[in-house]
Amino acid sequence: MENKKELVVSAIENGTVIDHIPTQSVYQVIRILGLEKYKDEVLIGNYLNSQKLEKKGIIKIKNKHFTKEEISKIALVAPFATIINIENYKVVDKFQAELPDHIENFIRCANPKCITNSEAVPTKFDVVDHENLKLRCHYCEKFTTMETMKFTE
Repeated sequence: MENKKELVVSAIENGTVIDHIPTQSVYQVIRILGLEKYKDEVLIGNYLNSQKLEKKGIIKIKNKHFTKEEISKIALVAPFATIINIENYKVVDKFQAELPDHIENFIRCANPKCITNSEAVPTKFDVVDHENLKLRCHYCEKFTTMETMKFTE
C-alpha cells in the first residue's frame, strides 16, 4: 500500500495568486510588494515541484489585486511569474508578469554619483535588455543589473 501525504492549501475567494516564482525570489517578491505588512491572509509556498521551473514558489494574497507598477516590480525579480486574479473562487484573469520598457520611481540607480542619489529626483530607467535584466539610468546612463539592483524604500 502506498502512503501519500498531501498538504492542501485552501482556495481564496478573492485576491491574487502569484505562481511560478523562482525559489530564490519568493521573499524578495514579498518584500518589494510590502506583503510582510499586509493585514489579510498571505499564503507562501516555496520549493514546490514544477514542470515549468523544476522547483517554484507561489504566493496567494487574499483580497488584494496589484497595480501595473506592482506587477512590474514582480517582473523584475520573477520574470516568468504568472499572475492569477481570483473573484468568487474563479479565475477571472491570468497572465505572465511582463517587464515594461521604462521603469520609474522604485529602483535606485547603482551609480552613487547619480543625481537621483543626492537630490529628490525620481529615478527613471530604460530596460535595454529584457532577457538578462539590464536597465539604463535616464540621467547618468549607467547600467543597473540584477546583481546591482536595489529597490527604493
